[in-house]
Amino acid sequence: MRVVVQRVNEASVAVDGRLVGRIGAGLLVLAGFEAADGEADLAWMAGKIVRMRIFADADGVMNRSVQQAGGEILAVSQFTLFASVKKGNRPSWSRAAPGEVSQPLFERFVEKLSGELGKPVPTGVFGADMQVSLINDGPVTISLDSRAPE
Repeated sequence: MRVVVQRVNEASVAVDGRLVGRIGAGLLVLAGFEAADGEADLAWMAGKIVRMRIFADADGVMNRSVQQAGGEILAVSQFTLFASVKKGNRPSWSRAAPGEVSQPLFERFVEKLSGELGKPVPTGVFGADMQVSLINDGPVTISLDSRAPE
């Protein structure tokens, strides 16, 4: 499982010009899955995201989590996180799990995020052509891979 986490002042996702998810200050999480991902990957990633201390404390030091900061999370599925350009210039997504595998993984991941955060986590529409808008705060952008936890 791979994610890109962006600390945002606000973020939203639209499909066909219709707003489907929006948050204020918090985290935009772009999530991709491979077929080998399971409950342990989902649990580790959800816990890491919610507990990651990337929000400023009273001294301006990144020392608070999204939960401690009272922030929100917007989750968007993104199979392109598994792009490979090893051969040529056209990306291959052969490592990305097919929709019938990744959709239930994404839904379960959102449940875990919501449980860890203690509030609902809005999402995009799985498999749709989405327009994601954000105001990156910092900017702070972090990539995580459950197969290479750092």
